[in-house]
Amino acid sequence: MAATFLAHAKVRFLPPADTAVFERLLLQAWETARAQWPAVALPAEPFVTHLAERLPEESPHTPVEPLLEQLSLAELYLACACARGIASAIELFERNYLAKLPGLLRGHKQPEAMIDDVCQLVRVKLLVHTPEGGPRIEEYTGRGALLSWVRVTAVRVSIRLQASEKPSLEEEPDAALEAMPAPGVDTELDLIKRRHHTEFRQAVREAFSTLSADDRHLLRLYFVDQLSMYELAALFRVNQSTISRWLKTTRQTIYEETQRRLEKRLGLSHHDFKSFIAILQSRMDMSQLLSEETKGDDGGPRS
Repeated sequence: MAATFLAHAKVRFLPPADTAVFERLLLQAWETARAQWPAVALPAEPFVTHLAERLPEESPHTPVEPLLEQLSLAELYLACACARGIASAIELFERNYLAKLPGLLRGHKQPEAMIDDVCQLVRVKLLVHTPEGGPRIEEYTGRGALLSWVRVTAVRVSIRLQASEKPSLEEEPDAALEAMPAPGVDTELDLIKRRHHTEFRQAVREAFSTLSADDRHLLRLYFVDQLSMYELAALFRVNQSTISRWLKTTRQTIYEETQRRLEKRLGLSHHDFKSFIAILQSRMDMSQLLSEETKGDDGGPRS
């Protein structure tokens, strides 16, 4: 364990003069932490590795024992086990920490309608592995109570959700269109910007309003909160192909509704509409536009 610890610590601590004493110190840390969660079987080596990687960065001459005393070893043990996907640890984390979130959020005067969404998002962010990396609970360092760390995470998620629901289409600059080239760079594109961009955005807004609350909520999570399809699948308890199908269907609905309105409003033919969209897409990310549309939505989760 001493060799494992020294190999993974951020600070290259000098090897202790008495290795046996250091071994006993690490063994005691593991046993003390494990005693808090007897149902969670986490071997000593991965715990010591996890511990070493999160130890406060100090001088190489700093004794390790005082540093260990600064950490909540039992909660660090549970977090490590959760990050490794140990079912008993995840069950305990949900029972002892996530189950307390609704009450904590109400204490911070979070909107009642948003609390369930926040709790679901926190669970996904903290516990779900994604192709991009491990669960966020790996970021808990053991400095401070785990429940406080979870609460802070939840409050940040709540703030993001509240910010995403503030009306912005009329109050904030249209970043997507502002990023398009200045007049004269592309005559055809400039003509569309000056003559038709208002009609286009209005048509998208109207198309978006025809979606169900579930579909608007899905788009908000995907475009505004930037959850991956992997995370959405875990959140809605379906497979990724189902999420992909939902997104494809929803985006197709917006496309078709936008097409119908623009063809009627501008007198465009089906061919003209496709050319019109192609020109816009060459300069503007449609996902950014949909992201802006979702910011005013407060739909609930799919069932």
